[in-house]
Parts: sequence; C-alpha cells; structure tokens
Amino acid sequence: MKSLKYLVAGAATAILAFTGVASAATLDDVRAKGHVQCGVSQGLPGFSNPDENNNWSGIDVDLCRAVAAAIFDDPNAVRFTPLSAKERFTALQSGEVDILSRNTTWTQSRDTQLGLDFVGVNYYDGQGFMVRKDLGVTSAFELDGASVCTNLGTTTELNMADFFRANNMAYTPVLFEKADEVVAAYDAGRCDAYTTDRSGLAAQRIKLSNPDDHVVLPEIISKEPLGPVVRHGDNQWGDIVRWTLYAMIEAEELGVTSDNVGAMMSSDNPNIKRLLGSEGALGENLGLTNDWAARIILHVGNYGESYEANVGPATTLGLERGANALWSSGGLMYAMPMR
Repeated sequence: MKSLKYLVAGAATAILAFTGVASAATLDDVRAKGHVQCGVSQGLPGFSNPDENNNWSGIDVDLCRAVAAAIFDDPNAVRFTPLSAKERFTALQSGEVDILSRNTTWTQSRDTQLGLDFVGVNYYDGQGFMVRKDLGVTSAFELDGASVCTNLGTTTELNMADFFRANNMAYTPVLFEKADEVVAAYDAGRCDAYTTDRSGLAAQRIKLSNPDDHVVLPEIISKEPLGPVVRHGDNQWGDIVRWTLYAMIEAEELGVTSDNVGAMMSSDNPNIKRLLGSEGALGENLGLTNDWAARIILHVGNYGESYEANVGPATTLGLERGANALWSSGGLMYAMPMR
C-alpha cells in the first residue's frame, strides 16, 4: 500500500470530529470496527467479482475501496458481503452492510419506500436481451412467444413485463433468485432469451459455454442508472459516499490520476488544490482529514481509471464509455462543484 506521507507536507493526521449533525452512527461504527462492510453482487465480472483467492474487483468494488481509502488511508479496509437481488435491501436496512454497491438501479419507489438513499450514479446502463445466434432473431421485437430468463424481484423483471405488454407480445418469464442460476439456465437452453442490463449481459456472456454463439440484440428498453445506496437518515455517511464518487469523477476531469497525484499536490490550479486538500476544508466538512480525496485517487484512481481497468474497451467486457463519459466529452458523468 502506498503512503500519502510524502504527498502532503504538514497535512493533518488526526481525524477531525464532525459536529452539527445529529446522527453520525455509521462513520463511528465503521471507525470502531476498522473496516467498511460493503454489499456486492454474488459475482458479476467488471462490477463486483471475486477471483479464486476471493480477492474482489470491479467498478462497484472500487467505490467501496475508495470510501475505505478516504476514511482509513487503506483501500483494503473493506469486507465484502455477496448478496442476491432479493437479499440486498434487507442487508442494508438491517445494518448488515454499510454500503450497497451492487449494480442497483435508482428508482423513485426504492428511494422513497425502502428507507434507503441513492447517493449517485457510477454506471449509466440500459436493459437489453441476449439470444443464441442460431435462433435467427435480430431484434427484441421478434421475441413474441419467447421464454425469457432473468432475476426475480428486480427492475429487470418489471421492465421485461412492460416491454412485452406495451408491444402486445406474449412471453414466458423464467425467474431465478441468483444471477448465476439465470446464466446456467440460459446456457442450458431452458429459455430462448436472457435479459438484464446490457453491461450485465456483456459480463455474463463470458461465463457461457460458447460465448461466441450468442448475440446481444440492439434494443435498449429501459434507463438503468446504477449506483451506491446507504440507509436513510444518516446524512453524514451519505455525504461521505456521495462525495467519494464525486471526487473520483472530479479527479478525472482535472486530470489527476493515481500516478500523478503526488506531483499535482503542488499544482497552482485552485480546483486541484481544493480537491487534494492543500486549500480549503472539504475533508473536514465530511468529518475526515483534508487529504481524503488524495487518498482515494492514490489508492484507487479516478473514475476513468476505474472504468478502463474494470469494464473499458481493453477488458473482456469491452464497454465503450458512451453515457459514462465525462459531461465535457459528451457523457453524463458530472461531479457537483467541489468548493
């Protein structure tokens, strides 16, 4: 693990107590136990996936590691709890996990009825369909009468129902609780098509017996803004997770990377000085040290680095930035002003 000591001459080392907020339980609890408990998927390459040694990686995993880096200066101060779609919200509500970072779609109902807060979007996605090439289907509008595999209790299931109903097409849902069960069923030919977020299709396609025998159809049938979730009512904790994500996006926009963050500490750019804590008190405002964002960038990288390492064109998923490009490059990624 790298050290920030050489980066910030005279940087405060004590973690400052946050005042003025009635509830700071999650941060206190996290500090007391020495790690962030992060709820993730049960294995989705590119987003949250364990290797053979149970080392987790992915763009959702990076968000949790970034929060740990901000608090502990240690991206490994995270423990991961694999959760099914059915289990994920209960695990967060009950306090089993501190953050849910599990390719979860931000919807109005979830945000208002479950006692949870979505704090940002770390991947803009949309739902699609995958079929076997030998089926001869080239469009989702040719799936009338098809059987379709997907996850039970997800927005995916609801979007699928809306799509077929809106287009007066019949279908048979084939539903499973766990993502791997869906993939296995589709691979075994128990359904004609498989539907989930298009990033998920790209990730799960890798697991099929013969990935080249399958094709993702061109239609996108929904908006799927995916992002981290926290419990409602702990505003300080929500702020920490939200601004951790923004810090990663802002760093990419400012050209601050894990490789040059040390040199950037001496930048005269006031935006960079505030981001890295050599000017202002953005870290103190969160109840953290002022080098919180520098810790994130050093240990985890900026948003673009995380994207390229986990899901970008050079990875097995091969996903172009598209809507996930910075706003200045035609995408939707936009950090609120850090000042």
